Amino acid sequence: MLGRGTQLLAGALTLACMVLVGPSAPSDALFARSLPVHAVKDVVPNRVMTWNICNPCEASNVHRAAEIARYAPQVIGLQEACVRDVEGIRDYLENLHGLVYHVEYGSVLQSWGRCGGVPWSPGGFGQAILSAAPMTDRVNVEYPDGGSEDRGYMAVTTMVAGRPVRVFNTHLAQRRQEEVRAEQARVLAAAVARHERAIVVGDFNAVSDAPELTRMWALAADTDPQCEPSSTGTCEPTTDWNSKFDYVFLRGITPLRHRVQPTAYSDHHMLYTDLDPA
Repeated sequence: MLGRGTQLLAGALTLACMVLVGPSAPSDALFARSLPVHAVKDVVPNRVMTWNICNPCEASNVHRAAEIARYAPQVIGLQEACVRDVEGIRDYLENLHGLVYHVEYGSVLQSWGRCGGVPWSPGGFGQAILSAAPMTDRVNVEYPDGGSEDRGYMAVTTMVAGRPVRVFNTHLAQRRQEEVRAEQARVLAAAVARHERAIVVGDFNAVSDAPELTRMWALAADTDPQCEPSSTGTCEPTTDWNSKFDYVFLRGITPLRHRVQPTAYSDHHMLYTDLDPA
């Protein structure tokens, strides 16, 4: 039998390890051991996805990776993304599904409460882009006014349909912060306008006819041809509360088809589009 002092020490060490490892890793490891290793497959060329993975949420990264692997997009934009979670998702995509991605991060804040780590070295939180092709020229921009929480956009250059394209990933201010979102969209649109070919993905926290999206609509079209910046547009909802908040805006690129896929692992649906390689 262990003495009470030894038991207390063991308990303290266990708790310390849980803090250091972070909230999601133990359950991920358990789920990973229970899942079979799938056959290696390739990403789908010219397929682009956006997904707000919801944080903090009680979701396993191994399940998030499995959801992504079902559609195997070439380029993935994630929002509300902790660096450690993206690292886990990327590892599971490769080790369990045979899908290999490069990754770039667009963290806008350091948050131990959201992202784990240790108090003196908290995890990064914000956006991330995964791409089967290498990425260059990454920029990470925080909006001058994030609203109730720091927000920003990131951008990279990668190859899609055999040609270089600038890919932006953003998350605009939440809830009733229309004026803040309008200014954020102005900053983003100014950057997008410098490129003839661009893909802009993200959670804009605004429906299609919201005034704050006017500048984006002037530059690009949504991948859904039925979704327009007017009350007559028919936009498929991308959230659990039946609103269209998530977009794949295309500038100088033609979509072939798109799909909105609800998921049990976030309050936002996965949205992907296949692009015309011409």
